[in-house]
Amino acid sequence: MPRLFTALEIPRNVALSLSLLRGGLPGARWIDVENYHITLRFIGDVDGRTADEIVDRLDRIDRPEFQLSMTGIGSFGGKKPHSVFAGVTQAPEMFALQAEIERLCQRLGLPPDPRKFTPHVTLARLKGARVDDVVHYLSGRGNFQTAPFTVPRFVLLSSRDSVGGGPYLTEEIFPLREEITRGSWDRASAVPEKSLL
Repeated sequence: MPRLFTALEIPRNVALSLSLLRGGLPGARWIDVENYHITLRFIGDVDGRTADEIVDRLDRIDRPEFQLSMTGIGSFGGKKPHSVFAGVTQAPEMFALQAEIERLCQRLGLPPDPRKFTPHVTLARLKGARVDDVVHYLSGRGNFQTAPFTVPRFVLLSSRDSVGGGPYLTEEIFPLREEITRGSWDRASAVPEKSLL
């Protein structure tokens, strides 16, 4: 059975900006651009029945779409760095969505995720990278930032047992509720809403 996890997708233009961060770090195995994502909840290996129950529950989530942007880069692992990542703005809606998915998984009998949710996009996995090299790499790219983008959905992805980094397969797509604000464009008719002023 493939390993399952829920995630947010990265728009193509943002992924291309992230791809410009590749290179210049000895010992880095760079993640393919098409595999960039923000993991919401790692589910792991489950049987078919549990997978169906997870999909059924995820399909009932009713949350609004929201805005994110990528900001800054860092590394995990402290004095033994094992990966380099791009940071994500701290959108309350993203944390609320992640918390709901976590509660849902626990109600289905899955163990709690032992890691604190730290939204990020993994750029590279490191093997034998020197701390000095990682510090040098990060110091030259610390002001990285992208324009905000809308997150219209979250997905259930699967991965085959490997060393990490893909390839990933989209198993299910779960749309978020479109938030219509005064003065915004009606996507269906492409006619601007009338101002109430």
